[in-house]
Amino acid sequence: MGEGTGTFNRLLTFLESAISLFPDNRRGRNRSYRMRDVAMSAFSVFFTQSPSFLSFQRSMQENQGNNNCRTLFGVETIPSDNQIRNVLDGVPSRCLESVYESCVGLLIDEGYLKDFRGVHGQLLVALDGTRFFDSEAINCSGCSATVLSNGATSYYHGVLTAAVVAPGSQRVIALSPEMISPQDGSEKQDCEYVAAKRWMQRWAPMLAAQKVTILGDDLFGHLSFCQTVKEHGFSFIFTCKDASHPSLGEWIGECDPQLDLHETSVRRWDGKRHHTYTYRWATEVPLTDTDHPMLVNWMELTISDDAGKVTYHNTWVTDLPVDETTIEALVQAARTRWKIENETINTLKTKGYHLEHNFGHGKQHLANLLLSLNLLAFLFHTILEFADARYRLIRQTLARRTTFFDDVRALTRYLCFDSWTAMLQFMIAGLKLTDPGG
Repeated sequence: MGEGTGTFNRLLTFLESAISLFPDNRRGRNRSYRMRDVAMSAFSVFFTQSPSFLSFQRSMQENQGNNNCRTLFGVETIPSDNQIRNVLDGVPSRCLESVYESCVGLLIDEGYLKDFRGVHGQLLVALDGTRFFDSEAINCSGCSATVLSNGATSYYHGVLTAAVVAPGSQRVIALSPEMISPQDGSEKQDCEYVAAKRWMQRWAPMLAAQKVTILGDDLFGHLSFCQTVKEHGFSFIFTCKDASHPSLGEWIGECDPQLDLHETSVRRWDGKRHHTYTYRWATEVPLTDTDHPMLVNWMELTISDDAGKVTYHNTWVTDLPVDETTIEALVQAARTRWKIENETINTLKTKGYHLEHNFGHGKQHLANLLLSLNLLAFLFHTILEFADARYRLIRQTLARRTTFFDDVRALTRYLCFDSWTAMLQFMIAGLKLTDPGG
C-alpha cells in the first residue's frame, strides 16, 4: 500500500470527500470557518482520544506559530468548540457512510480481509445494539424516550453497531453504524430489528458478494429476520434460546437421538484444568411451528469440568451446512459474536474513545454524527495497524491501548510534528526500535 503517511493521508482523503458534501446552511459571517476545518477538528479529538486536543493545539498555535491540528489533519483555523457543535448539528450521520464504504473497499482491495475468512470461507459480521446517551434533562428531535418507574421521562440515543470479527483475532473492523430512531419502537427487539434491516439494505450491494455470515444474539434469531438476512444474500448464525423458541426446543427434545441428533466430544486443557466440550447438532430443523417453516440447522455446545459441572452452555441456529467436520468451527464462529461487545463497544466505552461522553448533543443530528466520527476514528486506527508498519510496531511495543494514546496525547500537547510519519519516527526513536519503514 505504500509508506505509512500515504495510508494515513488516504484515509483522510476518504473523510475529506464526504465532508465536501456535508449540507451547510450557514450565511455571511457564520461561514468564517471552512466546513472541512470544522468537521476535521471534531474528528481529530476522537482520533487522538484527547477531549482537550483542540484546546492544546490553540495554545500551541499561540506559542509556537503552528499546531498538530494543522500539520496532521490539515485544519487551517481551529474553530471554537461551540462553533463546531453548532455547525455539525445540521449534518446527518448518514453523510459519513461513504467513508466506511471506502475503508472497507480498501481492505478488500488490499487483501486484508483474507485472514478474517473462516468456515465455509465466510466473513463474520456481528450486530449488536447499545445506548450511548441517557438524560432526563437533555433531548433533541432524534432522541428516543422511555417513562421510568418514578414517572420521569428518560431520553436516550441508541445505535446498532456492526463489525467484522474472526475467531482468535483481537482485531475487529467497525462498519458504519445504524442509528436507532424514535420511530423504530420502544422495545429493544423491535428497535434493533428495524435498524438491522436498514443496515443490511445499505450494505448488501457491497458485502453480499463477499460471502458474509451475520452473527447476532437471540433477538435476531426469529423467522422474519432470518428471512430478511437470506433475501439480502447473507447467511446467519444466531443464538437460539428455548424460552423464545419453544416449538424448536420441543422438536429437539422429542426427536430421535439416534437418527436426528449428532454428537461429538473433545477434551481440552485450558492451562489450568481440563474441560470437556460436547457438541450436538441437528439438520433441517423447523424454526417455527407453522405450515411452511424455515428449516435451519441447530447447534449446541456444553462445556463441563472433570467433576461434571457445566461451565458453559448455549445453542444456535444457522443456515450454513453442519456436520462432524464443521461443527467445532461453526460453534467457534458463533461464539465470536461477543467480540462486538468486548472488542468494539466495550473498547469504545472504556478504553479511551469515551463513547458515552457527552461531547455535545445538539438539537438535530449532532449526537449521532459525533458517535459516527468516533467509530470512524476506531476504524482508521484498525486500518493503520494493518497497513502502516511503523504504527503496527509501536502498537505491538506499547501493548496496552491506553499507553499508546497516553503517549500520543502527551507528545501532541508539547511538540508539533510535521506529519504523521514524523510523529511515529519520533516515537520509534524514543523507544529505541529499528525503523521498519512505511
